[in-house]
This record gives sequence, C-alpha cells and structure tokens, in this order.
Amino acid sequence: MNINRVKNILSNNDKIDVFYKDRLVWIQGVSTDNKYAKVGFIDNFDEQDVLIDDLYE
Repeated sequence: MNINRVKNILSNNDKIDVFYKDRLVWIQGVSTDNKYAKVGFIDNFDEQDVLIDDLYE
C-alpha cells in the first residue's frame, strides 16, 4: 500500500478491509515521516507500528 491510499482510507467513512500479514487491521494513524502506520488488530486489542508498504487490501 502507499501513503496516498492510507490517507484516503483514513478520511473515508466506509469500511475498507486492510490486512497486515494476513490479519485484518484498522489504521489508526500515520507517522510523521509517512513510512509507518499505527494499526490495531481486529482479532484482539494489540496495536503495532508497521511499514505502510506491508499493508494491503
């Protein structure tokens, strides 16, 4: 995924399935350098900063 798509998803009210390593996540925000996204995992309460390049739809 790229930063423009992440920002589009963040500004969109629709439900968009985003995955990280085959796990469904929701994007909570983006780092100041636009390389990382803070994600929350749908299947538990874990949060993690991941490379935006590693996210996919």
